[in-house]
Amino acid sequence: MLAALAMTKRTPIQSERAQLELFRASTSDLAPRDAQDLMAYPFFSLSKSHRTQPIDYAVGDVVIRVEAVPEHGMATIWDADILIWAASQIVAARDAGLRTSRLIAVTPYEILTFIGRGVSARDYQRLKAALDRLQSTSVATTIRQPASGRRHRFSWINEWVERADPSGRPVGIELIVPDWFYSAVLDDALILTIDRDYFSLTGGFERWLYRIVRKHGGRQRSGWRFEFGHLYLKSGSLSPFKRFAFELRDIVRRQPLPGYILSIDLEISGRPRLAFEPVSWGKPVDGLVLSGTRSVVPSGTGVSCYREQKPGLTPRDQTGNRTPNLDSNTESNLCRARGNLEIRAENCASGHTEMRDDR
Repeated sequence: MLAALAMTKRTPIQSERAQLELFRASTSDLAPRDAQDLMAYPFFSLSKSHRTQPIDYAVGDVVIRVEAVPEHGMATIWDADILIWAASQIVAARDAGLRTSRLIAVTPYEILTFIGRGVSARDYQRLKAALDRLQSTSVATTIRQPASGRRHRFSWINEWVERADPSGRPVGIELIVPDWFYSAVLDDALILTIDRDYFSLTGGFERWLYRIVRKHGGRQRSGWRFEFGHLYLKSGSLSPFKRFAFELRDIVRRQPLPGYILSIDLEISGRPRLAFEPVSWGKPVDGLVLSGTRSVVPSGTGVSCYREQKPGLTPRDQTGNRTPNLDSNTESNLCRARGNLEIRAENCASGHTEMRDDR
């Protein structure tokens, strides 16, 4: 017994880094890829402000809890760009027949240029702060766990370290991504290519919404729908619902999401839904025009019901409401809807507008 204990004491415990083969990131221009689980659920803070309040999400068998430490705060949706970079590297290497690993060596310059950031000293410091938030943010989830109710707990980055040459000059960083993330990246069914213009979206709300739209809308010509309330739950936002609905309507008005057109329609009950579909040509000049107005709008025209501008908004001829995804869209909480024209007529007759805030 004593001999066994002595042997245990003499045997050093290998670090995770020592057990992993080093994977060196490619410097070539790669297509950005994102993990669908990260796109569909609330894993990140949507604000750049210091957040320590946890995210708690529980719908059906999916349970998520995200916790932050006061020193660094919760990882933000901008920090998640580093995970998009990592996923893109791993997928590209695998497709090229190269061996991949959770231990990745890279220079800060390569990450920053891939995600569309500057390369100044301040940008390097911000990158380090992002790595700290990713490493210190704790996630516990039942997603992709074989037993119902069982949770997998991890950080977005297990550890990271700066490397220097013998003279002390920085030569790059090494980081280890968690197995939960790495397994998803290696599964073709769990990865989607995203538009590079995603990195140009400046608002956290816009970035979150693009990922939701890309994940659920995909390339379906018939588009997709979500109730405002269900979207609010999926955002993990700390904003009141009224503010959330206002920002959502503003994004529909501005149409900033690359590759998709957004619109708002109503359920029979009158509750608003966000509808979105891919476009096969350029963005429209104006995402919304007043319903029923002529080509010249008289000065002083008041706010009325809104509808999408016809040119450039739909990839097909269409006169009524898009067919609901009743078979595949189990997360949208859809009910049967009447035609858009009928809804608009009733809405205008009652004096309601689609630009009011929801309570």
